[in-house]
Amino acid sequence: MKFPALATVILFCIWLHFTLQKNSNKEAQIKKEFWDRESEANNVRKKSLDDLDYITIPFETLPFGLMPDVEAIVDAENTVKDLSKGKIVNLTGYTNTDLKLKYGTANITPLSEYDQNYTSLVTSLQKWGKQLFLYEKYYEACAVLEFAVQTRTDITDTYKLLCEIYTSKLGLSTQEAAEQVQELIPIAETLNSLSKKRILDTLYSYLDGLQNPV
Repeated sequence: MKFPALATVILFCIWLHFTLQKNSNKEAQIKKEFWDRESEANNVRKKSLDDLDYITIPFETLPFGLMPDVEAIVDAENTVKDLSKGKIVNLTGYTNTDLKLKYGTANITPLSEYDQNYTSLVTSLQKWGKQLFLYEKYYEACAVLEFAVQTRTDITDTYKLLCEIYTSKLGLSTQEAAEQVQELIPIAETLNSLSKKRILDTLYSYLDGLQNPV
């Protein structure tokens, strides 16, 4: 009775050894590929940044100054205004290695700054839009959130709040609300972000609710 059990243990140990060895080899290969790519990126000469998709703040369409007594709204507005003085680029999903390969090592500092500006922008737009929503300024909240989507934000709550506005706050018909939600889907499909699937699931859930009401 002991021999079958011993054989099982031996076979398990052999299997475990080969599995660990396989994983170790795979991990070593991944590390090698990363450092090879990083080494290549560090030797790329500086390139022009003219082809970047710079974001411009549309002051004429955003509701600046609407609620000067609400601190949270004023803070968000001021952040957006301050960001408009610099350069803003959505680089979500790109690693430093990706950026160095495309634009050169010497550009990594300004690119990181542009990307940080973008993160601050969409975060402020979400806060601004949410506050306007809470104060029942639905059309104005919609304008702020729609601009965030135009920049291809990957903040799920921005899409969710927009869907909520379309479906119940603007007096739209079911068909009109569905069309508005539908227009967000092609934008979400272009996102280069880990939250892309969650955002699309949110949009399709709202769309299904509108097209197939219980």
